[in-house]
Amino acid sequence: MANHAFRGVKVNTAALLPEWRVETALQPYASAVAFMEERASAIAEAGATELVWLLEHPPIYTAGTSARAGDLIDARFPVFQTGRGGQYTYHGPGQRVAYVMLDLKHRGMDVRRYVRDLEEWLIRALASFNVKGERRQGRVGIWVKNAGREEKIAAIGVRVRRWVSYHGVALNVDPDLSHFGGIVPCGIREHGVTSLTALGLPVTLADADVALKAAFLEIFGAN
Repeated sequence: MANHAFRGVKVNTAALLPEWRVETALQPYASAVAFMEERASAIAEAGATELVWLLEHPPIYTAGTSARAGDLIDARFPVFQTGRGGQYTYHGPGQRVAYVMLDLKHRGMDVRRYVRDLEEWLIRALASFNVKGERRQGRVGIWVKNAGREEKIAAIGVRVRRWVSYHGVALNVDPDLSHFGGIVPCGIREHGVTSLTALGLPVTLADADVALKAAFLEIFGAN
């Protein structure tokens, strides 16, 4: 049974489940990306414990590797060019961001299946609030039907390096939805965005965290 140090903390490579960390303060985006890259390297190189990291960011627009310049309408918040897949998205208070650092060498080495598992994770978490989240062909993320419209309630953007995943998902719990107006979210103009509170559900971030953890264990379980 081996132990390794990551930022001064011993981690056990025989641990069955990822570490589950929840931040209470807003986390600057650039430092969060740097932390993810460091942790992903530690997992790949030294067998550090996998991590699910739940947090919020200050308002920011991030541009994935497929982002189109015309989809940035109003740069009212900082714009960060990030290495995850996808296009433009917004992060801000009231949105639960879940960064998932898993060793896919022990989880099938199948990136498409991994993304589908992330989708299923969100769908099952939403189901705990009696919300029917759905996939849509050709549209990344999770969608709900609301008053005759289809609206996006969760985004997905991942990166995999040396078979270790990072970045992850963002669930709209109670963000300021007007902040999405500065971009074309994920390049999709014909559909809107929504949140759990906009659907009339008094859900808190803590409530969302409980649902996400329970659903995560159902989908991913032990490595």
